[in-house]
Amino acid sequence: MVKKMNVESFNLDHTKVQAPYIRLAGITEGANGDIIHKYDLRFKQPNKAHMEMPALHSLEHLMAELIRNHHSTIVDLSPMGCQTGFYLTVLNDDNYDGILDTIEKTLEDVLKAEEVPACNEVQCGWAASHSLEGAKELAREMLAKRNEWKDVFGE
Repeated sequence: MVKKMNVESFNLDHTKVQAPYIRLAGITEGANGDIIHKYDLRFKQPNKAHMEMPALHSLEHLMAELIRNHHSTIVDLSPMGCQTGFYLTVLNDDNYDGILDTIEKTLEDVLKAEEVPACNEVQCGWAASHSLEGAKELAREMLAKRNEWKDVFGE
């Protein structure tokens, strides 16, 4: 038996999930009634594959900027340290299918991008580590499996 941890994702059996998927990872209610929904956007199979840093970094910049064109209450989009996906946090929106549509539109925008936003030393802490083509390839891979996003544990 694995000890229960404080971090939700540490309680997820990473050997049982089947990427790619998008799952609701948690709900937090604030003192004033606001509700934050945290989503696990898993691009790569845990412990089997990962995103290379320049591609992941560029995809983070692109998605963090572009997703806000499709959704008005995005709190944050952050990469996972394991390099297998991202966390998306949204304020006061529990529409899972709407989130999937938002992510789909955002990834389609990534494919149309001609540059990585804020890819310079003034706006980025490691501006030398970017790959627009790598980000587009990750977006293509995720979009190609759009019909699997709801299947966290596969068949």
